[in-house]
Amino acid sequence: MSDEKKNTAVDLKNLKAGGFIKERGKDLFTVRLRVPGGRMPVARLKRIAEVAEKYGQGMVHLSVRQSVELININFKDFDAVVAELGEGTQKVASCGARVRVPTACGGCEYNPNGLVDTQKSALEVDEKLFGTPTGHHKFKVGFAGCPFDCPKSATNDVGFQGAIWPVLEKDDCIGCGLCDKSCTEDAIAMDEDGKPRLIPDNCLYCGDCVKVCPTGAWQAEKKGYTVRIGGKWGRRPLVGTLFAEFLPEERVVDFIAAVLEWYKEKAEGQGRVRLGDVIRAEGPDALLARLRERFPGFVVDATIPPQAIATQIGKER
Repeated sequence: MSDEKKNTAVDLKNLKAGGFIKERGKDLFTVRLRVPGGRMPVARLKRIAEVAEKYGQGMVHLSVRQSVELININFKDFDAVVAELGEGTQKVASCGARVRVPTACGGCEYNPNGLVDTQKSALEVDEKLFGTPTGHHKFKVGFAGCPFDCPKSATNDVGFQGAIWPVLEKDDCIGCGLCDKSCTEDAIAMDEDGKPRLIPDNCLYCGDCVKVCPTGAWQAEKKGYTVRIGGKWGRRPLVGTLFAEFLPEERVVDFIAAVLEWYKEKAEGQGRVRLGDVIRAEGPDALLARLRERFPGFVVDATIPPQAIATQIGKER
């Protein structure tokens, strides 16, 4: 083995797990950088550009999961790249059978549709759970701030979507009808007394009625995350299904940890298997029961297994 390989701080047996992904070119790798929630300071972005110009032929790739990837990096430059990025002890992104960097939309900071602070949630998950080994396969988490669901939360192993349950204080209502006009789901109807009425079965928890109400008659009785579990993409995609509603933002990390614990236990001895496939084999009731013990009042009474999509030449299994 050459001195270059002996002296590198990177574990060559575990490169992919540490965010170093082998490319087609000899000795060339992609270095995946952590960008939790898809946001980074401009100063760091400038530093990444400088390193890409110096070591990666002046090109980066923006991954579909909001990561920045340095491409065409020679393995002998790993230490220099890590050092010049200011990553300290190699704090790059991860691959392999572990919790990945969470994705998120802008949430409620500046997006008028946002209902919850998705950026805060993504950073908390990144800090406390990023890189946690699953023992089986990758584990992806995504946060959407509202029912528009730009991050496609249902395609994650655990996906979160901002939600509000509205309630009307009739005495404060002036009967202007703005809530009825703004509701695109026909979840509000005007009664004979000129006051609005909620039709619960049609409500998507978007909170538009709360936002548009000029008197504050509509209020958020409950706010938090709708949670779908078991999604994935790839050769055999699955859409995650509903497991919890109005989960408080401060309980997100504990909820994910509980799902991980169940996943590790039920997938024991099955090798490379995703969470959604385990749920389909075990049935969703097993996971619901486990979660209900720790999160009563938020876990739904019943759900269906993650749903298969026949995207590959019309076949599913």
